[in-house]
Amino acid sequence: MYKLLKTDGKAKRGEFVTRHGIVQTPVFMNVATCGAIKGGISALDLKKINTQIILGNTYHLHLREKDKLIFELGGLNKFMNWDGVTLTDSGGFQVFSLSKTRKIKEEGVYFNSIIDGKKIFMGPEESMIIQSNLDSTIAMAFDECTPFPCEKSYMEKSVARTVRWLMRSKNKMDELNRERNKKQLLFGINQGGVFEDIRIKNAKEISEMDLDGYAIGGETYENLYEIVDAVTDYLPKDKPTYLMGVGKTRDILECVARGIDFFDCVLPARNGRHARVYTNFGELNLNNAKYFNQDFAIDKNCECETCRNFSRAYIHHLFKAKEILAMRLCVLHNLYFFNNFMREIRDAIEKGNFFEYKKNKLNDLERKN
Repeated sequence: MYKLLKTDGKAKRGEFVTRHGIVQTPVFMNVATCGAIKGGISALDLKKINTQIILGNTYHLHLREKDKLIFELGGLNKFMNWDGVTLTDSGGFQVFSLSKTRKIKEEGVYFNSIIDGKKIFMGPEESMIIQSNLDSTIAMAFDECTPFPCEKSYMEKSVARTVRWLMRSKNKMDELNRERNKKQLLFGINQGGVFEDIRIKNAKEISEMDLDGYAIGGETYENLYEIVDAVTDYLPKDKPTYLMGVGKTRDILECVARGIDFFDCVLPARNGRHARVYTNFGELNLNNAKYFNQDFAIDKNCECETCRNFSRAYIHHLFKAKEILAMRLCVLHNLYFFNNFMREIRDAIEKGNFFEYKKNKLNDLERKN
């Protein structure tokens, strides 16, 4: 159940109540593709940095039928020793982006495994079964992720098929929840590429299905803000809205202002593994020589474990020495930064000064260092 607590313009401050806990929104979801954050971060670490929700990848967790093993062992939460909220994507993005030999048909998609070339079929029902096996808090409906650029005529056909797949996903999830007596939630996905009229039509269609939440998928940076602004006007205000795969700080601020509740992206962890860290005064690359002897924290105002205990000089040394600890310390800092960033956003909406906060934060975050 989603409860809207406060608005500031289109910016929303809410609570999303689930069987695995309450999510305070807006929220950033840390990406645990195969059941772990890359960079040596465990579920115990995530709890210490106030992580609310993590995202697992249906495609990768299904390879070698790992989802069946996870089901036997009690679900993804138990498997990871994570007692918070989990979201699993449908596998659609990976099927369409990683599988060059895929064949799309009305029943679903035929493709080859990236591990051993084994032939795999995935349709709406199969995606729901896999996600039910994983026992995530939130499952995503199976959709087609179209290429960019894409002809409008193909986009219209693709979106119509995605709507049919959404209905099949919903019917299968309802069946699985009855059979297994679970309360797994289902989010639908708005598609339509850069075509605003297709996006709006699709938003209206899927809104009528009374799902637990709604995502905006398949977006590109061309017209991102305009598309989000238009689509959120036609999605239910009493349900959470999730912008998939977006995680730059500017984009988060701009899209919160346009009504988005949920974000996810691999960037914080990926950048951390490559010595790029976020601070309240811009991004730093700790591989740079100027950090060689800086005997103070990444960010003096940060309370994360890394900043409380280690200097820039030490982390710079670790990267040059190719020590794995370097990646762990930077990933941990970046994830803490994003969790704290979202808390600041929630506080600003509650106080009614989000747009002033947004302006000041953008000036700080985009400094050149």
